[in-house]
Amino acid sequence: MKPLLHIVLFHPEIPQNTGNVGRLCAFADLRLHLIHPLGFKITDRHLKRAGMDYWKRLDLRHHDDWDAFRASPDGPARLWLMTTRGDKTLWEVPFAAGDGLVFGRESGGVPESVHAELSNQRVFIPRFGQDLRSLNLATSVGIGAYEALRQIRLGAVT
Repeated sequence: MKPLLHIVLFHPEIPQNTGNVGRLCAFADLRLHLIHPLGFKITDRHLKRAGMDYWKRLDLRHHDDWDAFRASPDGPARLWLMTTRGDKTLWEVPFAAGDGLVFGRESGGVPESVHAELSNQRVFIPRFGQDLRSLNLATSVGIGAYEALRQIRLGAVT
């Protein structure tokens, strides 16, 4: 069965964040894509602790690199890059079933090549604290995922 939404983590570095994202994906029935290399071993105890028993119920795909992810038949129909350099807020984007939300690594986001490839699909979470750079990765995934699911579910109802 195809998921309503895909979450894509590009080179995640912190196991607790990935564990929390995995738990959210299992809870919301989303597919999680991990693009290697990872900044930790997938068996890391912090990953397991954050993901708890949800990890074994997770729809998880591993990809050796960005190109392997893009070539995968299990990938999203359309991608949205979640970035502080976005052009539209997540409230302005018309999310649809089968979309994927791409999140970069905690220390530096995604490379310029991914920004260029997704230049028309860059989305940001509105910021109300003027001097703050960004939110935690797991928090950003939660906000983005549930806004996309809200729109997809409302579209299914109408």
